[in-house]
Amino acid sequence: MTITVPLVVLVGVAVWVAWRYIGLRVWHLVLCLVFGFLLASSAAAPSIDRLLTGLVRMVTTKH
Repeated sequence: MTITVPLVVLVGVAVWVAWRYIGLRVWHLVLCLVFGFLLASSAAAPSIDRLLTGLVRMVTTKH
């Protein structure tokens, strides 16, 4: 996926907003971080990458 860094920045901003304004607790952040690392090393990682790539292409494609 060539849009990895901007996507990471967008997700990071969304997490910061959730933490700052919605009341996301620190342990929720840690739990999501650990889940993400475990998911990235699982057999589902390529499928998730293809799904995200398809979604980003769909959003960025001009009709």
